[in-house]
Amino acid sequence: MFEALILGIVQGLTEFLPVSSTAHLILFPWFLGWSGEVDSLTFDVALHAGTLLSVVVCFWKDWLEIFRRKHRLLGMLVLASVPAGVSGILLDDFIEERLRSPLVISVSLVVFGIYMLASERSVKEKRLDNLSFTDALFIGVSQAVALIPGVSRSGITISTGLFRGMEREMSARFSFLLSTPVIAGATLLHAKKMIFGHETYNLQLFGAGFLASAVTGFIAIRFLLYYLKNHSVNVFAYYRFGLAVVIMVGIWLRA
Repeated sequence: MFEALILGIVQGLTEFLPVSSTAHLILFPWFLGWSGEVDSLTFDVALHAGTLLSVVVCFWKDWLEIFRRKHRLLGMLVLASVPAGVSGILLDDFIEERLRSPLVISVSLVVFGIYMLASERSVKEKRLDNLSFTDALFIGVSQAVALIPGVSRSGITISTGLFRGMEREMSARFSFLLSTPVIAGATLLHAKKMIFGHETYNLQLFGAGFLASAVTGFIAIRFLLYYLKNHSVNVFAYYRFGLAVVIMVGIWLRA
């Protein structure tokens, strides 16, 4: 139960802060030697479902407005969702089997931390109403890259938005709206694997992970939207560099 709560908190925070949730969910058990039910597909479903709830609660009014009136923005969100959706279906097994390693994560943390720092030089005043379909496509392709552990879906999509001249807060808002269908798709994909794999599950662990990720995900979204009104993403890039160093030291000590 303790492990389920901790990993639920980690998922909720790091799904939306630009530091890579996948990296942290792999690294926590790796560093602490955890194993068991918290590594199962069932628990993955609980964590993704929790963060899906948090983003829906935060943006349900936005989605109502989008479906009622902002059809152009809806079209851009659909377009931006396609690359990650197709890549997730085609490459999910390959990524799970080949790329979920501490070395891959550490490299991704550094490379895309530099990408985040560079994006800060492109911040302008473009808002969601001025977003083009080309902008949306670039952000969507970058989201597909985030399937690689350590990249961070929110980090790369926010940074790509900045490269396209968006305001920080608006870029984060588009990133979070875009996360809704992607997180829903990941939840369904893992649920399908769980059902057809006939996995057993502990309902208490499932509930703990779900609630912890939902609550902390809500807090993380609200915090980042507020933070980016007046601050850059640089602090998160520096955190990524520090985490990469910690990982490399861990790899060296275990060699």
